[in-house]
Amino acid sequence: MANNEFREELDPQSSVNKVIGIVSGKGGVGKSLVTSLMAVKAMTKGFRVGIIDADITGPSIPKAFGLSGKLGVTYDQLMVPAVTNTGINVVSTNLILENETDPVIWRGPVIAGVVKQFWKDTVWNNIDYMFVDMPPGTGDVPLTVFQSIPVDGIIIVTSPQELVSMIVTKAVNMAKKMNVPILGLVENMSYFECPDCGHRHEIFGKSHIDEIAKKEGLKVLAKIPIDPEVAKQVDAGLVEYVQAPWLDEAADSILK
Repeated sequence: MANNEFREELDPQSSVNKVIGIVSGKGGVGKSLVTSLMAVKAMTKGFRVGIIDADITGPSIPKAFGLSGKLGVTYDQLMVPAVTNTGINVVSTNLILENETDPVIWRGPVIAGVVKQFWKDTVWNNIDYMFVDMPPGTGDVPLTVFQSIPVDGIIIVTSPQELVSMIVTKAVNMAKKMNVPILGLVENMSYFECPDCGHRHEIFGKSHIDEIAKKEGLKVLAKIPIDPEVAKQVDAGLVEYVQAPWLDEAADSILK
């Protein structure tokens, strides 16, 4: 766990047991999908689950869960999370903006401040597992999360492209410098399985996740296939009903 010099305390009304960050070195690799599905896996195991959508300028968690409208506010001005159909608590900038299509044109310190508020100025009611969907890269917000929130571990999401090896190494090095445990790697868009013959096609090239994991001394948690049906369900706000057997082993090893 990171140094607690800059740690932000939860509101006394709140309780969070474990915090897991979902990280990627670059955008477009499916970090929010992994966040959503891991939260759903935790929920189906009987845990109370929360999600902080810390990708402030590119929030996509509400869309995946079919959430709209605005967060509630208590009499003492604390935010009340939106609740999904299966009971997952969610906070996101898309749930505080006047319109979900409004751009977030804020400077870094303001964005970092919003992330802190999502943690300390929100009523988190007996959450067993909190998932934090980080923005890509190693900038202000990941640094703020690692310093301000007691992150118990992170999952790094990658894709098969050659360039990703270098980018993943940057994310790994940041986590190590911040003294945050790395739970393992997840490779998204790993392959496409033909529905007719069952042959696996590596659409985005040969996977490098095993060699990256070996080099960094990390565990490969999952290899997620390209599945158009999953994409349709997520776009329709039905991520809670996605069958994701390829994440079962990862969920079993982390969610205990």
